[in-house]
Amino acid sequence: MTTSEARGFHVTTTRKEIVAPASAPLLPLPENRIISLSNLDLLLPPVDINVCFFYKKALYNNTTNDVLKTSLAKALVSYYVLAGEVVANPITGEPEILCSDAGVEVVEAAADVELRELNLHDPYQSIAKFVPMKTHGVFAIQVTELKCGSIAVGCSFDHRIADAYSMNMFLLSWAEISRSDVPTPYVPSFKRSLLNPRQPLIIDSSIDETYMPVTSLPLPQETTNPDNILTSRIYYIKEDVVQELQTLSGNGERTKLESFSAFLWKLVAKHAAKTDSKLLNSKLGIVVDGRKKLMEQETNTYFGNVLSIPFCEQRIDDLIHKPLSLVADEVHKVLESSVTKDHFLNLIDWIESRRPVPALSRIYGTGSEDGPAFVVSSGKSFPVTRIDFGWGSPVFGSYHLPRGSRTGYVMTMPSPVVENSMGDWIAYLHLAEGQLKFIEQEAPHVFKPIDNAYLKI
Repeated sequence: MTTSEARGFHVTTTRKEIVAPASAPLLPLPENRIISLSNLDLLLPPVDINVCFFYKKALYNNTTNDVLKTSLAKALVSYYVLAGEVVANPITGEPEILCSDAGVEVVEAAADVELRELNLHDPYQSIAKFVPMKTHGVFAIQVTELKCGSIAVGCSFDHRIADAYSMNMFLLSWAEISRSDVPTPYVPSFKRSLLNPRQPLIIDSSIDETYMPVTSLPLPQETTNPDNILTSRIYYIKEDVVQELQTLSGNGERTKLESFSAFLWKLVAKHAAKTDSKLLNSKLGIVVDGRKKLMEQETNTYFGNVLSIPFCEQRIDDLIHKPLSLVADEVHKVLESSVTKDHFLNLIDWIESRRPVPALSRIYGTGSEDGPAFVVSSGKSFPVTRIDFGWGSPVFGSYHLPRGSRTGYVMTMPSPVVENSMGDWIAYLHLAEGQLKFIEQEAPHVFKPIDNAYLKI
């Protein structure tokens, strides 16, 4: 057995097993078993994203792991790409999916800590210990029993293969098969032709303002100041506070996400002005999903990445002194110009014209001297209360970003607290240590650290 040390508790691996699809795929695979990555997949770097769910003791029993593995094998029949691996195309060197049925590694573990003792506010001291270190393939799972009998189900997946929408679809299918042993309710589509470039290509030079080749990426700058090191914290935001921000941003004319993003952007700008007067500008990116624009005739079961990250840039002084409504207007403008079919078609063609050189959003090429930059993603479709494998809904669940990111990232998700799940938010903030301290000091009425009292643990 191997042991992983964490602050105050240990997680011990008790078993590892490879789970393969229970049968051959329902749909015929290409002859060479290769599925190409779409141009939008190619925008993603080789980074793993985590998601983790915690369940109370009540209905846990010794067959839990067997139920999870059996239902996983059945789910992989439809979601066979998750049992494959990423390989390099022998001609272009670009990544592609080999549907090898190599399987998914499932790690079983035990933790000498109780659920109520976890510091979920600091995910690197909690969630990070319950997600697997993926060693092969594109997907891995860790199932951990806590000292109190509670259970954590953590997953790690290659972002080049799936965005959060795709992973949510898989998690719902896996949970439903586990509960009811019915065929997967969400049959995924891997039809990459939906995202083919146009012929002939139509190149919109405005994409150059938003995206760049990775060869132009500046070298990462080392920092010795602990306040500048990126880390993560998790908060809850009450429904009435979310609504108040929306009211202040324009009496309902702006969405909740636009209003929240503008509020957080003002806080980040205020912190920058207090800590470094040389910084002039700040960037805010918003993750945009293009499914509804690109796949109007399809049911939204496309599995892959259909994302763009447009951003806006403002002077720090303007962000501080403008009223929230005007900052929210700037956020709205960038979304208005990007949540369109043309934007995504132009982006797909632009990437095609630059292959095989990878590209990424320019917001990720921001250096520390360029001022603070962060990306906001709406996780409103995160089905946290529906990931029930047969022993009840999770008391908590969240996506999680491993260390190593160069740009701030924020994700809002529904609260798992059932009576509040339509209104309260969970906010995952991956920002600089100093920014997080400042945000907690300046807006404690908005950002409340997640705790047992709120989660009713």
